[in-house]
Amino acid sequence: MKSPFLWIAVLVAAGVGALYYWKSTRETAAVPSPPPVAAAPAPSPTEPKAPTIQHPIPEAPPPAKPLPALADSDPAAQEALASLFGAESLAKAFNTDAAVRRFVATVDNLPRKTAAARLMPVKPVPGPFAVAGTGEDAAIGGQNALRYRPYIVAMEGVPAKRLVATYVQLYPLFQSAYQELGYPNGYFNDRLIEAIDDMLAAPDIAAPKLAQPKVLYEFADPALENLSAGQKIVVRMGPENGKRVKDKLRAIRRELTVARLS
Repeated sequence: MKSPFLWIAVLVAAGVGALYYWKSTRETAAVPSPPPVAAAPAPSPTEPKAPTIQHPIPEAPPPAKPLPALADSDPAAQEALASLFGAESLAKAFNTDAAVRRFVATVDNLPRKTAAARLMPVKPVPGPFAVAGTGEDAAIGGQNALRYRPYIVAMEGVPAKRLVATYVQLYPLFQSAYQELGYPNGYFNDRLIEAIDDMLAAPDIAAPKLAQPKVLYEFADPALENLSAGQKIVVRMGPENGKRVKDKLRAIRRELTVARLS
């Protein structure tokens, strides 16, 4: 059984579409344009700087066949995902268009305040968001955690070493998508480690209180509402699911930072 990416674990933690039910955008104030200034002389052409790397990916043998270009990577991703989940599960759970770019954009957004549901590689978790109580007593319902359980089980069924080994083999695609996203001197694996560490720091809270200022729910506690997108997702899963996801993320992080693949 092969896994094409870290989707099994990281994307479960990325919400599996949980933000579909929550506020995913915020209004931003218009910023006045600065006064015009004289144009500076054009700089001399320079070579692009190499990324500053904090967490180099483990070494790995060359792939059995050359990787496709980023623009042509969807068929390979779809085939690998289908071999792991089956064609039916692939159709139900994943958005397979621009799969690598979706993954990279989602990982990049997890440590931020919001992560757009439209960019996620996975579809929304089935079933309605469960709420217990009303008004000031509203809280995340206990049944809400059950919606994530199939994804948690699937995540735990794939060894972290296997996930990381295939991720390393396909890393050039992720790096290319990350640079295309607007980080020509960035290193995607560093951002992935940052996103994992951010989710690992999510608080363990059972049945947090909710507020409903408009249509969608928010956390009633401002401290929780100000958490990053990734941390909010872990909290929404419930403490038991959150613990299992964190255990898997720790295992993945260990493989990414200390393993050397042969």
